[in-house]
Amino acid sequence: MIIDAWSDLVCPFCHVGRRHLELALEQFEHADEVEVTWHSYELDPQAPAVLDEPVIEVVGRKYGVGLDEIRAQHRTMAEQAAEVGLDFQWERLRGGSSHDAHRVIHYARSLDLERPVTERIMRGWYSEGRAIGDRETLADLAADGGLDRDKVLAMLDSDDFGIDVRTDEATARQIGIQAVPAFVLDRKYLVSGAQPVETFLAGLQQAYDDRGTAPTPRESGCACGGGGCGGGGGSADVCGRDAG
Repeated sequence: MIIDAWSDLVCPFCHVGRRHLELALEQFEHADEVEVTWHSYELDPQAPAVLDEPVIEVVGRKYGVGLDEIRAQHRTMAEQAAEVGLDFQWERLRGGSSHDAHRVIHYARSLDLERPVTERIMRGWYSEGRAIGDRETLADLAADGGLDRDKVLAMLDSDDFGIDVRTDEATARQIGIQAVPAFVLDRKYLVSGAQPVETFLAGLQQAYDDRGTAPTPRESGCACGGGGCGGGGGSADVCGRDAG
């Protein structure tokens, strides 16, 4: 069974959603039959490499939300992250472009180092206040994950793996994904947002049970409450929605 997941490295909901999926797979009895492919998604493709202003101010302006509300939301996200073993230091976030970081991850995938490199980059951004849009910083993090630092810098000076990022994003647009995280189960069922582990488990089981069948609408099996970044957030949909 295939899971295609779209996320942005600088989306807190994606960070939590990724962890929830991992925990769900640890409990799913058919996990050895599941293959997860992560796809790039940029929430702000036009962002400069590094932003000087605090991330919460940028997010508040983008969504038209006051700073007090944004702070409260981030505190809640930090609490949710801590519950699943993640350290989210939202006050230290350094905003900016995630394009190069996505390219590095595609490069790491080509060398079978995707997971350690991704985890190191995400920890650098979420927990250490590192600016992953800065190429020197990004190369340091990638080297910590197992890549050759000089080769990473050489890759970043080229346009290598840019086509992979653009292809991922074009596919997301084609199938109607407008917010992340978004998880397409077995190319039929969509779970959107940082849903609870139980919701992922329900979606995994439904997709597994329905392998080989066409998606059909259902009135039961849905759950809402997960958050997402992009087109106004997200809610779960494990009800046979056709994902293309």
